[in-house]
Amino acid sequence: MARRPHLDLAEFLPYLLNRVGSALVARFSESALAGTHLSIATWRVLAALSNNGPLRQIDIAEITSMDVSTMSRLVTRLVQMGLVSRTRSSTSNREVVVELTPKAATLVARLIPIAEDLQETATRGLSKQDLAVVKRALRRMHENLMRDGAIEPSHRPIGGTKKALGA
Repeated sequence: MARRPHLDLAEFLPYLLNRVGSALVARFSESALAGTHLSIATWRVLAALSNNGPLRQIDIAEITSMDVSTMSRLVTRLVQMGLVSRTRSSTSNREVVVELTPKAATLVARLIPIAEDLQETATRGLSKQDLAVVKRALRRMHENLMRDGAIEPSHRPIGGTKKALGA
């Protein structure tokens, strides 16, 4: 009898990462985003702008690991919701700069503590040193995948999709 292929999901890193990510998305969507009309993807845009200030759309796409066309649609939605403003860059007429509105700043100020509490819940039992190692390892893995061309920009996961291996 031929030996069947074996892949223990309980030890398969892509599955474990996806499982944690999916649980975080579900919990944050239920506890924070319900009633806001925000998706995880639009939340990430707002969080990036809150952390960095006004940014070009292309920079937001890079920070959030989303493709530029998706970012353009998300920004358009956020403009329609009154959460961001979009203006032409002073340095290049082809570039668009996006900025939080006061309405968004108020909303983000309410959501950030919920996000931080969720992160604390997820990392309970990990020392600060262990958490630093996990974050460093995840950043390195992402760099490896980007550098080696393992993920083409058009195949990057966006806002809560389950395109990741092991989903």
